[in-house]
Amino acid sequence: MAAKRRICVITGSRAEYGLLYWVMRGIREAKNLELQLVVTGMHLSPEFGLTHQQIEEDGFSITRKVEMLLSSDTHVGIAKSMGVGMIGFGEAYEALQPHIVLMLGDRFELLAAASAALVATLPIAHIHGGEITEGAFDDSIRHSISKMSHLHFTATETYRRRVIQLGEHPDRVFNVGAPGLDNIERLKLLDRTQLEDAIGIKLGSRSLLVTWHPVTLEPGENRAQFLTLLNTLDEMDGLKLVFTKANADTEGHLINQMIDDYVARNPSKAVSHTSMGQLRYLSTLKHVDGVVGNSSSGIIEAPSLKTGTINIGNRQRGRVRAASVIDCEPHQGDIKNALERLFSSEFIEQLITVENPHGSGDVARQIVDQLMVYPLDKILKKSFFDVPIAIDSV
Repeated sequence: MAAKRRICVITGSRAEYGLLYWVMRGIREAKNLELQLVVTGMHLSPEFGLTHQQIEEDGFSITRKVEMLLSSDTHVGIAKSMGVGMIGFGEAYEALQPHIVLMLGDRFELLAAASAALVATLPIAHIHGGEITEGAFDDSIRHSISKMSHLHFTATETYRRRVIQLGEHPDRVFNVGAPGLDNIERLKLLDRTQLEDAIGIKLGSRSLLVTWHPVTLEPGENRAQFLTLLNTLDEMDGLKLVFTKANADTEGHLINQMIDDYVARNPSKAVSHTSMGQLRYLSTLKHVDGVVGNSSSGIIEAPSLKTGTINIGNRQRGRVRAASVIDCEPHQGDIKNALERLFSSEFIEQLITVENPHGSGDVARQIVDQLMVYPLDKILKKSFFDVPIAIDSV
């Protein structure tokens, strides 16, 4: 009997784990694959809810924990966290000897994990490459991980072409769709009453999910931009607000403190959650009137639930988006106009026919199928794939 392929999955955040859930399930259930689960970053932090406990409650065995997150969201603190992470990942890979390392996204924890895998001569499979987020340094991290990777699973054909444009061979780049859509297809979401009990607030006639993450390429502006959003929301009558906390990014602590202060001042109309998990988060996304902020979930998952999105500022600029997304600048007048459009009968009617460009699910199966059969014996050596271009047109 042939030895099982050891697939080492890296997860460092609550959101990323939710997207990886069905892929991890598929790996665990495949007869010729062995799941090695390495948990790091926010999963191990009390400040972010110790979400490794949720992973274990979901039935997964954690193979290794890599402590790396310092209690600092400055540039220096994050750089130090990455250094600590590289040491931990190097030790983990040496102990586990995986055949391939699988990671999703663009966070700094993953850059440390990919760098350690690169020098350990381990092949990397990367999910969600080729995307653009012009307002965050995550953009550069994502492209860097793509260049260190050997298999690519993208969310749209546009993103597949962009990974190829980076020099990756088309035979190694698969457009499978966004894995987060598997959750919408396979989870039994809460009804409105169940959700209200679970999140601690009655949604009322008008409700919004507010998800704001620091715009890391606009340091010093996050407080002013988020305060503008809060002030604009205060001008709208009858709103119920569900806040989710920011990740461990530069100035993330600042955003979370502002959320805490706002909820403390407005306990009758607002609640906040450090970690909602996929079931509560997607159920909230389904039952609110819209998602407001700068999170990718408003662009990738919300269209499949026929929920409108107000996408503020530059953090998600460059992503492929559905007609359900309203883009606006982080100015009070622009946000107010976007809110009025979100609640308009014309826009609500338009949501019924919205199509999601990120696919319709069945993503985990496609990824697991490739992990089972793709030849690994010569995968480490890559030739740069040149895409012909007309220099005069550039």
